[in-house]
Formats: sequence, structure tokens, C-alpha cells
Amino acid sequence: MGNGLLATKPLSVIMEESAETHEHSLKRALGPTNLIALGIGAIIGTGIFVLTGHAAASYAGPAIVLSFILAAIGCVFAGLCYAEFAAMIPIAGSAYTYGYATLGEIFAWVIGWDLILEYAFGAATVASGWSGYVISFLQDFGLHVPPALAGTPGTQFVMYHNRWEMLSRIAPALQAAGVDPASLPHASGVFNLIAFLGIALVTTILVIGIKESANLNSFIVLVKVAVLLVFIGLGAHYLTRHAALVSANWHPFLPPNDGSFGAFGWSGVVRGAGVIFFAYIGFDAVSTAAQEAKNPKRDMPIGILGSLVICTILYILVAGVLTALVKYTSLSVPDPIAIGIDQTGVRWGSFLVKLGAICGLTSTMVVMLLGQSRVLFSMSRDGLLPQWASAVHPRFRTPYVSSIFVGIFVAIFASVIPIGILGELVSIGTLLAFVIVCAGVWVLRRKNPTAPRPFRTPWVPFVPIMGMVISLLMMAGLPGDTWIRLIIWLLIGFVIYFTYSRHHSRVQKRAPSAP
Repeated sequence: MGNGLLATKPLSVIMEESAETHEHSLKRALGPTNLIALGIGAIIGTGIFVLTGHAAASYAGPAIVLSFILAAIGCVFAGLCYAEFAAMIPIAGSAYTYGYATLGEIFAWVIGWDLILEYAFGAATVASGWSGYVISFLQDFGLHVPPALAGTPGTQFVMYHNRWEMLSRIAPALQAAGVDPASLPHASGVFNLIAFLGIALVTTILVIGIKESANLNSFIVLVKVAVLLVFIGLGAHYLTRHAALVSANWHPFLPPNDGSFGAFGWSGVVRGAGVIFFAYIGFDAVSTAAQEAKNPKRDMPIGILGSLVICTILYILVAGVLTALVKYTSLSVPDPIAIGIDQTGVRWGSFLVKLGAICGLTSTMVVMLLGQSRVLFSMSRDGLLPQWASAVHPRFRTPYVSSIFVGIFVAIFASVIPIGILGELVSIGTLLAFVIVCAGVWVLRRKNPTAPRPFRTPWVPFVPIMGMVISLLMMAGLPGDTWIRLIIWLLIGFVIYFTYSRHHSRVQKRAPSAP
């Protein structure tokens, strides 16, 4: 039985599958620019538009810049391990496939099931945030979505300044203005139609073709990077003329610790890194498109590491300008970058930030749903999931059935279920994937040192061990109820594995039976 659970998928079989070019295989259409854009598309989302202000106000102050550098170093360890695998095993499925090749089927199943948690629930969470920005954006032009169709069941809305606002989002502003929410007209959400339509639109684009999806994503990425560059440019220009503001807001750069771990000082920098680490999650999604890369051996490391480097530079610049423009104590708001741009006196700043956030979240949805359908495709090809999940459209050459299935599931999730806890669930799922990928690189170096590696992770085993340690520390910092939900999710997965997947596994049928 042990042999069966730890049966690995031979590298030779994986390489054969990656070389397929017939109409039932995925279409190789992505170059290095597309792959870097996919990475940036997944990484730049709610993290930079929301978490930066919260982490600066609560943990690190202006030294949030150092937190971004620390979090980036943690990601680089995992990113280097992903880059080795993605170049060596250029096939859809990301960490799932790497685990299958190195650690065995039961680990592959755990990570595949875990990636479903990361991508599907991640896309649903993002869709909820996206709908909030879209509704706010439409109201700027006098277009009002009825509250019943603007939020999940039970979401409270209030009418304020002739706009329907989500109570949880506007509560700090009402308190500052001395307004009692009970005195305002109230309404409740029933079905988040905007989130549903957003997922439906993204799913349609993904079914039509990978090249079309990548081109749309590249355009959206250009817009949101431009928005961040405009913010950096406007902020820096304003600060050069108001140097006293910089010295006032950046003093002290590292606020003294208030006596408890994580509340400013160096421990605050570390805690801040743990919070904004999730602003970097997404580079792993690049590896799910390995089977659609034109030259994966060269381009996958460029896509993974290139997107990480670009996002790190942008994040550090944004955090530095933001904390120089606005005192860090005032940044614990849902839209810190809008607050920063208001400080410059630019009237169209709020409009620009909303546009950037909408684009940021749209491209994150594209990449999350793309990653999810590719993981299902790979698991189905291996027999661990039903065959329909690996059906490829003869004309579009995309896994259209799994894309539609995931799209329906995520759209319903995003429109009906309030998703406050899913952010942490997505984080713990991603970090578990990081741990398994880093372990896989180390294991494969020991088991198969002569296998061709177009990109080699430097300093093995130091880099994989650091990737594992940092990811496990981040996981340890998450709340206990998140761990309980992860365990329940994995138990459901084990039931499916032992009742269906194990008996249909192609690797099990190919492997000799245990003595």
C-alpha cells in the first residue's frame, strides 16, 4: 500500500506529455512578455491597493518599506524552486505535477486539492472585492446598482451622500464625521450580481483562447502598472516641493516598539512582512501555464522571477511615497493609495485609483481561474479526477469544460457566500504549496541528480530549506481556525482520493503491484 501511495510519475512520461502538439493538447502560444504579465497580473491586486496602509498603520510605520524587502526575500526562495521545476517539467499543473514527479501520488493529490483551495476560493474572494470597486466606479457616473444585487446575503448597505455604500467599508468615515449609521436608510444584499457577471466574463475569455486571455491580461496589467507609476510620479513630484512633509511623516522611520511583539520596532517589520507577504502571492500561477509557453525551458524562469522583481520594485516605491505623503497612523483605511493621492491635490486621483484597482483585480481573476482549470486538467489527465475535466476544445485548444465548471462554481460562491475568512484560507493553501515545491527540488536533486535542468536553483539545499522554513513560519502565524478549515478541506480531499482517484490513477495502473 505504501508503494501505491508514494508512487511517482516518471519524468520520462511527463516529458512525453509536455511534447504533445495534437488538437487535444494545450496550445503553446505564450512568450516571456506574456508570462511576466501573467505573474504581475496575479501579484498586483488587493495586496498593494489595501494591505500596505493597514500594515504601515498597525505594525511597521514607514519601515513598511523594509517589510516589503523581507517578504520579497522569502518569496525569492520559493520562486527559485518554482523556476527550476517549471523549466525542467514544462507541463500544466504547477506544484501538483512537481509533487507527483518527486514526492509521490498522495503528496501530489494533497497539493492538487490544496491548489483548488488557493485558486478557486482566491478568485471568489477577489470577485467580491472587484464588485465593490465596480459599483463605486459606476456610482461616480450616476449609475446605481440596487443593493439587493450588489452584495452577498446579509451584507448591510447605507445611503450616504446619495450613494449606496457598504456599511463595513464606510463605517470609519461615518464615525469621523460623527454620523450615526442607524440614522441612514438601510438595505441588505441578496445576490452579488456584479461579482457573478465578472466571473462569467472572465470564464468566457478563458474558454475562447489562451492567447486572447494573455493579451487581455497584458493590456490590463499595463493599465494597473501605469496607475501605480502615475501615483509614484505625482507623489514624488509633490514631495520634492514639500520636503518638510517627508521629514515630518518619516520621523521616526522605524517607530519604537510599544512593548508587545509586532507592534512597531523590528518585530513590527517582521509582522508587517507576514501580513504583506500575501501581496506577493500569485507568481506561482505562472507555472500553471508552462504547457502553453512557446519555449518553457528558457521563458518560465524569466516569467516567475521577472514578475517578482518588477512587483518588488513597484511595491517598495509605492510604500515609500505613500508613507511620505501621509502620516502612517492615518493609513488604516480600505483605500490608502486614494488617501495618498488626495494629499497631492490631484482631483482625478480617486477615479484613477479605482480604475487601477478594478484592473488589478480583473487580471488577478483571469490568472486565478486560468491556474485552476489547468490544475484540474492535469489531475484529470492522470486519472485522479473524472475524464471530462481534461477535455480540450478542438478549435480553441483550451480545457473548456474544466474552465466552465470552475467558472460556474466560483461565480456562485462569489455572489452568494460572504467571504471574510477566505483570504486566510487562500494564504495557508499557497504556503503549503510553497513548502512542498521547495521540498520537491531538494528531494529530486538527491534522487535524480543527473536529470537535465535548464534552470538550476542556486545553493541547494540552503535555498529550498529557507523557502520551507519561511513558509512554515508564515503558516504558523495564521489563526487556529484557518488551520481547522484547511484540515477539514484536506479530509474531504482524502475521502475523494481513497474512494475514486486511487482506483482510476494511471500511474497506479502503470506501476507494478507491491509484493
